[in-house]
Amino acid sequence: MTAPDYQSLIDAPTWGFIRATDAAYPPDTASLSLADQRAIYDGMCRAFHRGYPPGVTARDHAIAGVTCRDFAGASPAVLYLHGGGFVVGGLESHDDVCAEICGRTGLRVVCADYRLSPEHRHPAAFDDACAVARALLAEGPVLLCGDSAGGNLCAAVSHALRGAAILGQVLIYPGLGGNPDRGSYLTHAHAPMLTRDDVLFYKDIRHGGPPPQGDPTVSPLQDSDFTGLPPTLAIGAECDPLADDARDYAARLNAAGGCAVWVQEAGLVHGYLRARASVPRAAASFDCITATLSAMAAGHWPEGGTP
Repeated sequence: MTAPDYQSLIDAPTWGFIRATDAAYPPDTASLSLADQRAIYDGMCRAFHRGYPPGVTARDHAIAGVTCRDFAGASPAVLYLHGGGFVVGGLESHDDVCAEICGRTGLRVVCADYRLSPEHRHPAAFDDACAVARALLAEGPVLLCGDSAGGNLCAAVSHALRGAAILGQVLIYPGLGGNPDRGSYLTHAHAPMLTRDDVLFYKDIRHGGPPPQGDPTVSPLQDSDFTGLPPTLAIGAECDPLADDARDYAARLNAAGGCAVWVQEAGLVHGYLRARASVPRAAASFDCITATLSAMAAGHWPEGGTP
């Protein structure tokens, strides 16, 4: 297999983002202790933090027993589930991402501080995400949005709460339980920002060993039923071992008669949300994300089959 030519696939601004990330979060971080991983990850996120847009405010409080950061805005609420391999991340890591979604859409955004592995193995994170979603759904319709591990949780919640008033979901470079021995998992096994080995490490640590097969609360792609799911925007980053998961999930949802749009972001890498201020390609993707959430909230997405 010929290795991808990342020097040509990835443009100069994205390489600048990769270098800045590596400086704050070295590629071997996954081999360190969990305490060190979390400290390094939090420090990296602080380095990229962009502050709040004017007028955006938030408060921390418990929803269904889960600590959440609640950004004031209009209904429907956006439940944001953060990335971090189910091991790192929290309210601070995606604080400014949620603030900007709120600022751009005017919608209420709730970021859930779900429990992390390995202290709290599956189904702890899934249970927390479902509990917050149910509590928000008791107040009115909901949108789901999440990146990486958070994209996994969004899809798992949609499958578990099928038929509830979930108006749509936006999955950003999600890991959905695809086959790690084919496709993008092999083509981009050594991609910048996330490798196949990283994916396998985070997948196993969530369970204390190999993950169970055929369990949609773990791997939504492995569900046997894709009917009754909400409109979905599934975004893959081209230079990412997880890239095919977004494509395959959208295909299965559409094959079951649902509504899904797959977007592959050319030349982008896992974690590019933090590059939305410095990389034009990432900025355009973030524009698509926020515009889609606004359109889903208004009930007119997709329009003409594209976001």
